[in-house]
Formats: sequence, structure tokens, C-alpha cells
Amino acid sequence: MSRSSRRSLFSILLVIILCGLLGVSFSQRSTSAPTADTDVRDNLRQFSEVYDLVEQNYAEPVNADKAIYNGAIPGMLHVLDPHSNFFDPKSYSALREEQRGKYYGVGMTIAPRNNKVIVLAPFVGTPAYKAGIRPGDVIMAVDGKPTDNMTTGDVADMLKGNKGTNVHITILREGSEKPLEFNVVRDEIPRYSVDLKFELRPGIGYMHVTSFNETTEREVEDALDEFTDLKGLILDLRGNPGGLLNEGVGVADKFLKKGQVIVSHRGRSSPERIYRAAHGSGGREFSLVVLVNRGTASAAEIVAGAIQDHDRGLIAGETTFGKGLVQTVYPLSENTGLALTTAKYYTPSGRLIQRDYNGVSLYDYYYNREQEENSNAGKEVKLTDSGRTVYGGGGITPDIKIAPVKTTRFEDSLLQKYAFFNFAQRYLQGRTVDKNFETTDTVLQEFRKFLDAQKIPYTEAELSEGIDWIKSQIKAEMFVAQFGQQEGLKVRAQADPQILAALNLVAKAKELADNAKHVLAQRAAASAAPNNNQ
Repeated sequence: MSRSSRRSLFSILLVIILCGLLGVSFSQRSTSAPTADTDVRDNLRQFSEVYDLVEQNYAEPVNADKAIYNGAIPGMLHVLDPHSNFFDPKSYSALREEQRGKYYGVGMTIAPRNNKVIVLAPFVGTPAYKAGIRPGDVIMAVDGKPTDNMTTGDVADMLKGNKGTNVHITILREGSEKPLEFNVVRDEIPRYSVDLKFELRPGIGYMHVTSFNETTEREVEDALDEFTDLKGLILDLRGNPGGLLNEGVGVADKFLKKGQVIVSHRGRSSPERIYRAAHGSGGREFSLVVLVNRGTASAAEIVAGAIQDHDRGLIAGETTFGKGLVQTVYPLSENTGLALTTAKYYTPSGRLIQRDYNGVSLYDYYYNREQEENSNAGKEVKLTDSGRTVYGGGGITPDIKIAPVKTTRFEDSLLQKYAFFNFAQRYLQGRTVDKNFETTDTVLQEFRKFLDAQKIPYTEAELSEGIDWIKSQIKAEMFVAQFGQQEGLKVRAQADPQILAALNLVAKAKELADNAKHVLAQRAAASAAPNNNQ
């Protein structure tokens, strides 16, 4: 297709979307259809005039993709709300890949290091893992094409491809005299949303859910089945941006009673719909602590809100993001898509999850939230099943606040310079570690020498202040390199101060659930008592 033809197609696409959205906008302000139609035509004519002037007179040739995909359409949508969004072909493909919970490729995490792209870790059992690719390997070329000056996204795109196809990867590995060549056959790579599950203490399980895609409900069910004699569970939803509504509903269903409301949504053009627990917990009885933070959003907030409103578990951590707008995704031509806000989410008690975004810049909406989080002033007040006060209109406020872990400037510098990752690669040259490995004084002494060799400044006071954190980071990177990414995540979880604080709340979560049962039983008895008033 010629450039002019593509430009015409993009312009037509924009006009179609503008017609739909401006029709929605104007229909709210006018009861006169002819007047609204005239306003729409005038606006479209003005847009066309502006675009023609820009295309003909701008100092440089106008890239239609950039002007429309990255400019006109996103700009229009962001005027409506922060979450309506347009997806160009690349971002729309990534969205569908995330929703499906799988992709086709070689199966490894990559990242930039010193203007090179390196392997952080191959996923256990994937083609990259089976081929012998290791953490720390530098990807020099893919199918003969050098990766110099490429982004990790560019390299990742080259590694992906149809199932069963070959990809040739050239690797530079420390200790090897010449580059290593790998022929890897692409396969289906699952994107697990439950990336970590294990027993923290006897009878106390831990589960981290990263997102809600098409496999999340099943993954959570499988994880619960793997725990034996479960007395308590820490459900970690920190950093979970949400995802598919039905999967969020399905996960909440695992912890509630059959028939209990999970969430409802309604909008100007969409009637109210109520989602209830279709199956319920199946009689599973265990204490529940849900960990949340600022990055907990959307479907993850639905789960947390339902558990809190029904007094099923204790919500701990930070106030969640406050993303309660329902986006309907409309596939468009040219492999593009439109996520348009069509309704708002409400928790079982009737709380609106969404934060106020009127008169707030996008930057402040996403990053400057301290004042909102530290005050419930102006928020709607609702009650849980047992009568506890909860607040709406600003995310899910935790029952127990747990402050986020703050690193020192020295600790930040170690992370920025990849000190732990690089040390693990150096330490494991010519030796291995087993699962009894601990960061001993001898290992710490080697770490000091490594910092000196890398010219990373430190003082003994700085090392002493963060010694527990440093030991944990070293051990985690050793385990990632030796046993795979999940084992490294497990080490970090076992030392995470917020998780350890949540562990101490399991008994309190049981008290909460038991008290709610008592209150509800009293209410039921009172309502069932005969009325003797004549």
C-alpha cells in the first residue's frame, strides 16, 4: 500500500472514531439531533482543515502514523478520561498477547546492560532454558542481525515468531573465547499470572498474582489445590494492574460464599450488571490477608474490595490505585483497537472504586497521590457486611497500613549498577551453589572485592546499615542464576518486610472473619424472632 493510500486510510479511521465519540459527547449536551449533527460536521471539517495545513506546510514531512496514532486519537481520548486508549498495531498485539496469557517465542527475560541486551533469566522448561542459554549471556545477534543499538523490545520482537519455527541466536558469554551459536525452536510460552506460590510457614500459604488474563482463575484454583491443610493465606496483589473482569470475578469467587455480590458496573449507555459468586469457596476455611499497594488496580481492586466488603479477609498495605472505569475494547481496521470507557465499577457495599480525575493532569493522576492517600476527607462512606466503615471514590483503603520499603541512596546505586546480578555471574564462574546457600561473611568479603573492582564506592557503615537486604539480594540472584527465576522470587518473598508483616496479621484476619460471622448470625437470629407487637 502506498504512503498516500495509508494516509487516506488513517484519516478515514480517525473520522469514523471521531464520529462515534463526538456523537456520544454531544448527545449528552443537546436534545436536538440536527444541532448535534451540525456540531459534529463542523468539528470534523475544522480537524480536516488543520490536518491539511499541517501536512502541506509543516517544516518537515508529516508522518501520518505519528500524527494520528500518537497524536490526534490519543489526545482526543485523554480529554475524556485517563484510561480510554487507542492501540496501534504493535500495542494492540501486545494487549491481546497479555490477555491470552501466552505467546510464541523462546522463553526468557531480557534487559539492557551497558548498551547491550542481556539475558536476565530463561524460564524453566522453555526452549531457551533447554538450549542452555544462561543468565548474563549477551545477545549479539538474532538470525544474523546484530543487536547493536537495538532496544529490548526490538530484540524481543525478533525472538518471537510462529510455533515450530527456528531462530538463530548468537551469544557472548563471559569465560568463552568466542561467541556461542544456538538454534532454538520457538514454542508456546505461557505468561503465568500466578508467578509464585509456596508455603511461608507450616499451614500458611503465599500466592502472588501479577495480572488477570485468560488463565488466572484456573491458576489460582490450581494453586489453592496444591496447598495442603491450609490454615492461612497471604494473597499478594501488589503491582497487579488488573486485566480481564471475568477473571477477577472468578478469582474473588474462590474466597466468597455462593451468591455473594462481587462487583457491579453501570454506565450511561449500559444497564447495571451485578456479578455474584457462582460457586463459592467450596467450604474452604482459612484466614486471608490480601496485600495491596499503589500499583494494585482495576480487577485486582475488585477482588480486594469484595473480600473487604464481605469481611472475608484483612486488606493490608497501601491505598490502591483507584481505577474503576470499565473499558470495552473495540477491534478496528489495520489491526488497531480502541479501549473506550463505558461504565464504572462498584464494590458490593456500593463504593465507587475510581479516583476523581477532573482537573488533574495525567502526571499528577498517576504519580502525585500522597495527599489523596493520607486523607479520607470527602470520600463516600459505606459499611461492610458486619458494619465496619469503608471509604469509596479513591481506590481500596487498607484495613491495616503497611508502609512500603524504602531503599537508601547506596542501595539504589547498587541496583542501578546491577551489582548483585553481575556479582552472581562472576561468583558462579566455575562453581555452583545448592539450595542451602547463604550469604556468609566469606561471600560478603568477595562482594566487597567485587565492588572495589567495579569502582562502586561504599563505606562499612553503608554495608552494615543494609546488611540483611544486601544478603537477601545476593542470595536471590544466586538462586535465579542456579535454579531459575521462580526460586529467586521465592528468596525475595521470604525476606520481604511487607510479606513478613502480613504474616503477623493472619491471626487478626481470623478474628475479623469470626467476628463478622458472629454479627451476621445475631442479625439473622433477630430477624427470625417472632414479632409480638400487636
